[in-house]
Amino acid sequence: MTILPGYRPQAPGTHPPLDFPGYASTAARAPRRKPIQLDHTLSEITGPRLPNAVAAADGLDLTHHAGGEAVGQRIIVAGRVLDEDGRPVPNTVVEVWQANAAGRYTHAGDQHDAPLDPYFDGAGRVFTDADGAYRFLTIKPGAYCWRNHPNAWRPQHIHFSLFGPGFATRLITQMYFAGDPLIPLDPMVASIPDPAARGRLIAEFDLGLTEPEFALGYRWDIVLRGRAQTPMEI
Repeated sequence: MTILPGYRPQAPGTHPPLDFPGYASTAARAPRRKPIQLDHTLSEITGPRLPNAVAAADGLDLTHHAGGEAVGQRIIVAGRVLDEDGRPVPNTVVEVWQANAAGRYTHAGDQHDAPLDPYFDGAGRVFTDADGAYRFLTIKPGAYCWRNHPNAWRPQHIHFSLFGPGFATRLITQMYFAGDPLIPLDPMVASIPDPAARGRLIAEFDLGLTEPEFALGYRWDIVLRGRAQTPMEI
């Protein structure tokens, strides 16, 4: 295989396999036949462009919705989107969605008996700035049970997706919180073969990002390519 100058291939074991025995639902959705390659059209490669209007002009605040304030611990999540050389990736749409403080999503498919919060929608978008930085205010999500295996609980996490110049370049991942005892027990995290890659999904507490008497801060950078790439498709 010829490696182009300046290109750093991802380390083996960075991304989870499509079919992982411990993650039960992958058995039903993993491909059983070789994928068929379809050429992208110009519209898939170059667009549609996402206007700045999809993100709030004054920054992303998920703690207020429908005229009220969400219940739970306020947190600030911030970081940078970077390429394999550590250079910033500006003007990228960072989309997030998460469960509320009780561990329930505002979605018809979530019928867990944890309470809904009428003032928490749990989804939004923000653009990276010229330095590739993003930042948003939210509520720390709760852990929740799922039926993957007996007594299964998902760690506290926030879903992220990142859009390139078109929808065909969308990447999806999850962010976890340092110190969560459920992380080592989670089949989704365990499906990533490389332990170092698993660690790149974990946000660290940041006292400098924390605002006194208001919200704790967590910092998490996202690397799109190369040896230090953030695991995707989980």
